[in-house]
Amino acid sequence: MSQIVIIGSGFSGVKTIKTLRKKGYQDKIILISPQPVLFYYPSLIWVPAGLRTEADLTVSLDNFFQRKQVQHHQASVTGLDIEAKQVKTDNGVVNYDYLIIASGGRFIKKLPGIEHICIPCENYANLKSYSDKLAKLEGGTLAFGFSGNPKDPTAMRGGPMFEFLFGIDTLLKQQKRRDKFKLIFFSPAPEPGKRLGANAVKAILGEMKKYGVEAHLGHKMKGFSPNQIHTEGGDIQSDLTLFMPGITGATWFANSELPLSPGGFIQSDAQCHALGIKDIFVAGDSGSFSGPDWMPKQAHMADLQAENAVKNLLAEMRGQEASYEFKTEVLCIIDTLNKGMLVHRNTKRTLLLPKLRLLNWAKRLFEWQYMRSLS
Repeated sequence: MSQIVIIGSGFSGVKTIKTLRKKGYQDKIILISPQPVLFYYPSLIWVPAGLRTEADLTVSLDNFFQRKQVQHHQASVTGLDIEAKQVKTDNGVVNYDYLIIASGGRFIKKLPGIEHICIPCENYANLKSYSDKLAKLEGGTLAFGFSGNPKDPTAMRGGPMFEFLFGIDTLLKQQKRRDKFKLIFFSPAPEPGKRLGANAVKAILGEMKKYGVEAHLGHKMKGFSPNQIHTEGGDIQSDLTLFMPGITGATWFANSELPLSPGGFIQSDAQCHALGIKDIFVAGDSGSFSGPDWMPKQAHMADLQAENAVKNLLAEMRGQEASYEFKTEVLCIIDTLNKGMLVHRNTKRTLLLPKLRLLNWAKRLFEWQYMRSLS
């Protein structure tokens, strides 16, 4: 009897469980995470408009774990003993036969003065505080931006920042106070959103221009102060700033002897193994995978990697060669609060659908279906 251990209860952790049971695996599964919950980060974009609360986005996984016969080990991982095949946690040691690491990444907070801005996808409390301040603000300048990990070009999240920008633009118009605010988008990237495809970049920048959003692009970040963003291209005045830093791997990776990339992620092969380690697999933001430079770090990609990791794990358990490779693609709806723009990119083509109200409904429907599947 084998014992599979999963680290992380986010999208790739949940997908790993679903795929294991769907593929007929019946032995023991242990999942390690600080709480038996999944927080639905994609819908944070609707918090400033008051359309979602913390309770709306927090899903208890107790029933899901019971249905899928998963044992939850409530703990934070502190390290890994590869030779002994043990995960070290602040609540004891967990033994494994196979390990799937789906613990996500963490934001890089090295820029001076970063405490003066809001990192919206770090937690609900940060964004709720920002939303409350925005509601009280009678006018001023709102700034939105993102940067990457200089040692890993894939380690950024730009999509949500476009959604916050366009969503808040829509919100202010609905409140009939858009004319009282100046909106600025900033990024050290000269072509923000380039991983979505050249046409997507043109469409996004075109939307900014159409709605009077000032763009400050291509200048290296220097830091923040209470009402300013400092770049090598000059300072930007801002009354409220939403900013998404680049991401890196979990802190416990340093206590693991896992092969790490320069950007701080677990080096992984096309079969989702931790490089050179047969019984450890990686899915989602924890891994550094070979592939095109536009490979995204997003929930959809994490799902594809988790499914691929399970296929290869089960093949090896059966004594077969682990030969499955995951599909690389971008699939997202850039939401504007009442409409959405669809972007789909794979190795063969890029598809872009213009803003449609139907796509906003589709995004909400997917959220409902996904969360319902876990209840």
